[in-house]
Amino acid sequence: MAEDDTAHPPTDNPPTEPGRPRRRRRWLMITAGVVAFLLVATGVLLWIAYRKLDGNIQTDTTTDRLLARLEAERPSRTAGAKGSENILLIGSDDRSGTNSSYGGEPGNQRSDTTILLHLAADRKHATAVSIPRDVMVTVPACEKPDGTRSKPGLMQFNWAFEMGGAACSIRTVEQLSGIRIDHYVILDFSGFKTMVDAIGGVEVCVPQAIHDKDAKLDLPAGRQTLHGEQALGYVRARESLGDGSDTQRMGRQQQFLAALIRKVQSQGVLLNPARLWPVLDAATSSVKADGGLSSLGALYDLTQDLRGVPSANVVFLTAPRRPYRYDSDRDEFVQPQTTQLFTALRDDRPVAVRPPGSTPSPTAGADVSAGASAGASASPVPGAGSDRAAGAPASPSAGASPTFEGRTADVDACAQH
Repeated sequence: MAEDDTAHPPTDNPPTEPGRPRRRRRWLMITAGVVAFLLVATGVLLWIAYRKLDGNIQTDTTTDRLLARLEAERPSRTAGAKGSENILLIGSDDRSGTNSSYGGEPGNQRSDTTILLHLAADRKHATAVSIPRDVMVTVPACEKPDGTRSKPGLMQFNWAFEMGGAACSIRTVEQLSGIRIDHYVILDFSGFKTMVDAIGGVEVCVPQAIHDKDAKLDLPAGRQTLHGEQALGYVRARESLGDGSDTQRMGRQQQFLAALIRKVQSQGVLLNPARLWPVLDAATSSVKADGGLSSLGALYDLTQDLRGVPSANVVFLTAPRRPYRYDSDRDEFVQPQTTQLFTALRDDRPVAVRPPGSTPSPTAGADVSAGASAGASASPVPGAGSDRAAGAPASPSAGASPTFEGRTADVDACAQH
């Protein structure tokens, strides 16, 4: 009898081996486990990194406490400036600890550099105003480290920091400008060097060879990339460069900061994790800040705000000053230009600048040079503007915005030599 072909239907596919599905499921489980492990490990590493960076930052609780006690005496924000931020950047010349190699008496410190940074509410403009360390101002009564209170008086601006720390410097700036300081950051010599090294140095132009033993600086003329110690010497040098004035030193500091901003923006430091980590580590380890800014999240938000400002809209200038009439080794503010500058910042208005040493445009309106013209009127009392601290109405002349001598961060000083 013939076999029934239908009993065993032909097939082109061989029967599946019983172990194959099991092996496939095992590999899927292993792959999923590895991915889960990597995700957890990455999360743990990011958490550890965040805690490390966040823990680096020092909070200046003493200054916060002192300012809170005097809240009623501090200026309020104007209606037109809501959303803007004012940050006081203080470079301390503290000679203790790792800064002892720079001489001087440990424990004594003054504000070697002070910059008022105004960040506009629209985050499209930023203005950095250098306040001369030798300018004569009225410093209010401040609490000293030993708990006693100083008497208010006319003195050099940088004495405020030595006498009452950051709180005294902040109150002095608020009194003379009428601008509410929202945050502050203190950076010492060692912190500055660490920051510069973290971004691989900053390029500057040296018009002539520099040999300054006090600043530990020995540089040939020309384009130079400065690292830690050299960079610190460059921004601190005074007597051996130019006319030896603090005004020219502030100009070099502004050029240096502009070059630093250009490097960070142009070389993608903020977008490259491998390059960003040492910068963040150096930055968080180098600063002391108020409670509102002494966290990694707050500093990151500030960095993002600054990153979004076009470099052409980042303005550097020095508050209008000229030699003090009673002592040429000191400075005094020039009025009404100084009040006009602070009024513009208080009202969150952009500040117009022209390059230092350039010829002012005849259509630019009133022009103010860093050293102030001989015909400009100076304040009868150095530091005038303290009557505006409570937000008093500006005079008609104070409402105008002249063009100041300054620079923007997009201009490469090296290209001008």
